[in-house]
Amino acid sequence: MDVNQIDLLSPDSFVQGVPHEWFTYLRRNAPVYKHPEPSGPGFWVITRYDDVVQVGRDSQSFSSEQERGGVVQLRDMEMDDFNRGGRMMLTMDPPDHTRYRSLVNKGFTPRMINALSPHVREITSGIIQRAIAKGDQCDFVVDVAAELTLQVIAELLGVPQEDRHKVFQWSNRMIGSEDPEYAISDDLVRQAQIEMFMYANALAAKRREEPRDDLVTTLFNAEINGDRLSEMDFNLFFLLLAVAGNETTRNALSHGVLTLIQHPEQYRMLVDDPSLVPSATEEILRWASPVMYFRRNVTRDAEVHGQLLKAGDKLSIWYISANRDEEVFDDPFRFDITRSPNDHIAFGGGGAHFCLGASLARLEINTLLEELVRRVPAPRLTGDVKRLRSNFINGIKHLPVKLAPATA
Repeated sequence: MDVNQIDLLSPDSFVQGVPHEWFTYLRRNAPVYKHPEPSGPGFWVITRYDDVVQVGRDSQSFSSEQERGGVVQLRDMEMDDFNRGGRMMLTMDPPDHTRYRSLVNKGFTPRMINALSPHVREITSGIIQRAIAKGDQCDFVVDVAAELTLQVIAELLGVPQEDRHKVFQWSNRMIGSEDPEYAISDDLVRQAQIEMFMYANALAAKRREEPRDDLVTTLFNAEINGDRLSEMDFNLFFLLLAVAGNETTRNALSHGVLTLIQHPEQYRMLVDDPSLVPSATEEILRWASPVMYFRRNVTRDAEVHGQLLKAGDKLSIWYISANRDEEVFDDPFRFDITRSPNDHIAFGGGGAHFCLGASLARLEINTLLEELVRRVPAPRLTGDVKRLRSNFINGIKHLPVKLAPATA
């Protein structure tokens, strides 16, 4: 392979599927690769499991600070007044990140997540029954995966169910704006952010007057050593949770069901033995790796896999590649719901930025699989799968399937 063929900046490179052959080549031949950039200095591409974990856990050498150019996009972002108004957890390093996370952790305790479990099952059951009732075809992404994640986020945040599709639309406009189906101008992307901020403000004001047993009220009451979330902190966290909690789990669910349909013997194993669901969930997370990479910014000279990186360099850590690393996973391109051990890093591989919503995502995936295999013995594809045009989110837009019940 000619390394010059590799173009990780182009979303078009991912439309037909993740270019795993590129990542396999880089892991073997250039595990710390300097990727060219048309109008910039280029960026380092980190593809091996151990190296991705090393970078992710060293926030002193590899920063997430937004002021250094951004943590999500590979291209540097313009720091206008709107972006300077506040920061998300994604764009913080310790100790700021530690303080912020300590506050929002109050809404993600085992008690909070466990309390959601019965209602998540009730939501899931109703969604699957309605999808089955559609008969010959449903769009699993729209009718099942998106509905489940939106309703759970709505329940968690105390958002009225009738407003859930506003969150869906804002999320698509912000994350999927490079895709032709959702393509809008930068101004409209910004408008979606503003609309979500305004909605968060209104919801917060209502909870101050009428406290409830929900995440919004919990966050407002969270206090550590006299420290509380500011209004902007809350707005940004609402945006982060509404987008990240929607997009990532939605795509993990969609990839999981698609892959199980493509491997009917694995689905049959789940039907015959539902106790395999937790193991299947972990394999789905490894296989899908919904967030394919994150960016970091080098703050001081540091070495990764024998390569010296200089202060001021930017780099990308590719979870989608690390989760196929042959040195860590036996036969990594085999989908195996019994895989053990399965130390995937779909949630970030530890460190300060380990995914806050990991337990919630696992709850949703486990519940969906349990309810699905109980009702549907053999789902099947009924049309073409359409992927999201993105080099950041490993997304599926449309997944036409038939969910025939066991009695059919």
